[in-house]
Amino acid sequence: MTIVYLCLGSNKGDRVGYIQQACSLLGNSEGIKIVRTSSFYETQPWLEKDMPWFVNAVVEIKTTLEAKELLHKTMEIEAILGRDREKEPDGNRTIDIDILFYGNDIVDVEDLQIPHVFLHQRAFVLVPFLEINQDFVHPVLNKTVSDLYEELEEPEQVYLYGTKINDL
Repeated sequence: MTIVYLCLGSNKGDRVGYIQQACSLLGNSEGIKIVRTSSFYETQPWLEKDMPWFVNAVVEIKTTLEAKELLHKTMEIEAILGRDREKEPDGNRTIDIDILFYGNDIVDVEDLQIPHVFLHQRAFVLVPFLEINQDFVHPVLNKTVSDLYEELEEPEQVYLYGTKINDL
């Protein structure tokens, strides 16, 4: 099984509820086992500051799915929870599930780049990640999550929002 880190986010409707439902659907999927999760964090949108704020969490899973299969599973879960990528490609969303790391693999194929391209620039990813594995080393940048967080120049605002979602 491969250790994978995902970032879940929502800024539309019941933000916490959508993240909880996404975790439940992930955990009930064949070939996926949730290992641990971060707390919820309320976060300022990364680029478009006039959008509603997000709730984000980072989830560690073990999976037998290949990276592309996992991408399809996460997109299926997003669709079940009402995300329409064609109508809202970068806007408000019920749920967004990003694959941050897939073990130490480097994947660069159509529609999928792992490690996630911008994760090292996003406090909304790094802060919850610090909570579950601050010593994880980025396989391209060769820096720990803690180091990446310390190097953020102008991090967006990130506030602890709620407790962990461990008992799914």
